[in-house]
Amino acid sequence: MDVTLQIFVPQLPSVAELAPHRSVRIGDASGRCEVFAHDGATGLEHQVTDRPRGTTQCALTPDGKRIWWFDDAPSGRGHWKLRPFDGGRDRNALPGVPPGRPAGLAMALDGSAAVALRRPGCTTVHLLRPDGPLSTVCTSRRALHLLDLCPDGTLLALTDDPAGPDAVRVLRPDGTVVAALDGPTGRLWGLGFSPCATERTLLLVAETPEGYHVMTWDPTDGLLPVPGSAHPTEITASWYPDGRNLLIRRERHGRSQLRELDRLTGRSTLLRTPPGSLTAAEVRPDGRLQYLWTDSLTPPHLTTGERTTPTARAVLDSSPGRRAEDLWADGPGGPVHALVTVPEHAGPHPTVLSLHGGPHEAARDAYDPLVNLLVHVGFAVVRVNYRGSTGYGPAWRHIEPDQVGFAQLEDLAAVRARAVDLGVATPGRTAVCGESWGGYLALLAAGTQPDLWLAVAALSPVADYAAAYRDTTAGVRALDRSLLGGSPRQVPERYARVSPITYVDRVRAPVLVVAGQEDRKCPPAQISSYVEALTATGAPCELVWTDDGHDPARAAVRVRALATAVHFLGTAFAGAQKTTSPPGGGFPTGPSGPVQNSAERR
Repeated sequence: MDVTLQIFVPQLPSVAELAPHRSVRIGDASGRCEVFAHDGATGLEHQVTDRPRGTTQCALTPDGKRIWWFDDAPSGRGHWKLRPFDGGRDRNALPGVPPGRPAGLAMALDGSAAVALRRPGCTTVHLLRPDGPLSTVCTSRRALHLLDLCPDGTLLALTDDPAGPDAVRVLRPDGTVVAALDGPTGRLWGLGFSPCATERTLLLVAETPEGYHVMTWDPTDGLLPVPGSAHPTEITASWYPDGRNLLIRRERHGRSQLRELDRLTGRSTLLRTPPGSLTAAEVRPDGRLQYLWTDSLTPPHLTTGERTTPTARAVLDSSPGRRAEDLWADGPGGPVHALVTVPEHAGPHPTVLSLHGGPHEAARDAYDPLVNLLVHVGFAVVRVNYRGSTGYGPAWRHIEPDQVGFAQLEDLAAVRARAVDLGVATPGRTAVCGESWGGYLALLAAGTQPDLWLAVAALSPVADYAAAYRDTTAGVRALDRSLLGGSPRQVPERYARVSPITYVDRVRAPVLVVAGQEDRKCPPAQISSYVEALTATGAPCELVWTDDGHDPARAAVRVRALATAVHFLGTAFAGAQKTTSPPGGGFPTGPSGPVQNSAERR
């Protein structure tokens, strides 16, 4: 059976709060991401933007009359533009404001808009009132993100490091700080203000040693827990239009669940959704639930009410293997979960262990075009949820600074050994592939686990941690400091220890690096340095550049990167001498070994 190979990662449409029949979305326009506008009253949809490199950010004013879209250069810096919903000329939304990288956009019901832009060394938040002057709310040297603007326009919420002393700050339009919030026992994430015009209540998620729960804040009562909202694994939440009920999305072991929660009584109702993953979910202003659903064989679909539609056209065709199955392995830090997809023919198979980015993301029961391509050409794929992954609770998510990189590779090795024992993977024919932070782990594995890998493919990786820190964005630098306990100047030995370039002289497997010349998150200079150092050792290495950034908006760039990785891995496997091992049994349904029930406690 054939399925479509979808390249883009879709988003939920932006719906006008006061005109919910109108929406805008990022869609596929002949292989590029562009903005589309839809009018439910007429059933008509039209393309708003048409740029050679695509467009990836848009929003709609509450009255549905104007579309915001971000006009960025290859550097990632640019300007917000405004265009009438029914068509017309674009104009600069913030006249006189220099270009920057987008760091949040939020609107009040009267059309007031708060906009955050990052420039070298600072984040600036601007406020644009309808028919009023443009003002500056605040400027900070920190990599802040604008979370929301309350419906009456009187309060703004900004987020910082969730583990910091002021993870969420609430400000007035004149920049006065109303509240600086941190988690009572752990990290704190802001989610957004109540949509009710009469309320100024902010929704948050707090981490505890046991799990996560929802909290609210308002100027009168301060920070309060929501009854019935505690969960052992990661959650996020959003508002129903009535401001009373909440939509809770829970992640557990690579799959998702939705619940409706009455925040006053604590009564919770499970909502029926197909098995798999929900990449986004919310309740529209008209009260209808919409979500993006996917599983290992199905590209993301948008469901609104009773209607389900694909989110993009087919880009390539491929044939799937079987559905993803669960694998558990005993690791040094506890049971490690992975998702396994195998070809139709019997194993063992040449096997690619796939590493997700983040680091606090997860391998989910979700469609992945690279997995489909690899299975299509006859390889098994094992997607590993190593320590730091989302969906396994606070203890698994936490990474000690001196464990960064190496704890994840310990988990990777444990999963590889289990896959061999089960007859999934052929000994001597295992490769590792990752993207972004997963690409970093792949390169680190090449130098620190040379006996395990036949080939290593890294897409948009961190290859020299200290050099990447110097050239990357302010937001990524903040993440690096949080992970490693400081900057390269403060803890140089730690950056050297975790950096793949430190271990180039130990690499034996052929290495592929695919990187973007305009990538600002994993900058090109540090990749060039790594490849030069690796080449000098005589190790086989291939470097392929693309003319785009970290998250390309053009399908052709993405297709080329994936095809290059598949061809490289296929060539490596084809050149290896086959070995065989006795086939194992079926996949375990829970953690293996002496800790059979520990997964439930995560």
